[in-house]
Amino acid sequence: MENAITTTDLPFKRFSTGKVRETYELEDGRLLMVSTDRLSAFDVVFSQGIPYKGAVLNELSLFWFKKLGNVVKNHLAKEYDVAALKLPGRIQRRAMVAQKLRMLPMECVVRGYLAGSGLKEYMQTQSVCGIKLPAGLKNSSQLPQPIFTPSTKAQAGHDINITREHGEALVGREAFAKAEEVALRLYSAAAQYAKTRGIILADTKFEFGELNGEIVLADEALTPDSSRYWPAALYEEGKNQPSYDKQYVRDYLEEIGWEKKPPAPVLPDEVVKNTSEKYIEAYEKITGRKFSR
Repeated sequence: MENAITTTDLPFKRFSTGKVRETYELEDGRLLMVSTDRLSAFDVVFSQGIPYKGAVLNELSLFWFKKLGNVVKNHLAKEYDVAALKLPGRIQRRAMVAQKLRMLPMECVVRGYLAGSGLKEYMQTQSVCGIKLPAGLKNSSQLPQPIFTPSTKAQAGHDINITREHGEALVGREAFAKAEEVALRLYSAAAQYAKTRGIILADTKFEFGELNGEIVLADEALTPDSSRYWPAALYEEGKNQPSYDKQYVRDYLEEIGWEKKPPAPVLPDEVVKNTSEKYIEAYEKITGRKFSR
């Protein structure tokens, strides 16, 4: 198994550094985004990377950008060939060139099933982000219909679920309505496709920006970092589901009683390896392609 890429040092002007991605500004003003193998869990970045993770995130995002291009435009600079930048091979497969957008300061989450923070909130209030839900739902219950549940976009620390009113205050009523409409259509299209691959898309997080007055899908799309994917054949309401995403490592961290704040614990080699395999399995299950190691 290859060593994880957790840092990048490329001959371009650095634009930003995120939990997982390094972004550079090219001479023409476009952005070079590199998905590293860094692991972020419970909004804490780990010192260890997960081999191949960045390649999975990048290649799966490119797959979804193409498949969902008829639903909404994305941030890819279509005429830009990453190969022309002559990046090192391991970096090139983790890189995409994007247009610079005015990003909406809000995470756009769509939930089709009750899990994660949505489940915790429901158990206390019978609602998620101010949306009242039917009584009697359980862990992993399918919702009557997918719901749009935005959250803050924290530069550090935890994202926080917010109500519609808070979201409208952040981005404006018109932009909020458009983001909601597009996010629900994207989720519907992706969930229908995933079903044909024997997978349940339980929930996912989108990020949008604006370009020339249009909402544009940005950052990543429907990766194991931003989505919950469950094997449909093993789905059983009322309990946690086996998954093709980083829930595996989250479950391990819950088991060891980590308090979910820095410093992150050191992960055993077995957990690192198994997490890497989960990401690769997600890519192969969703795309139907063999992942190149």
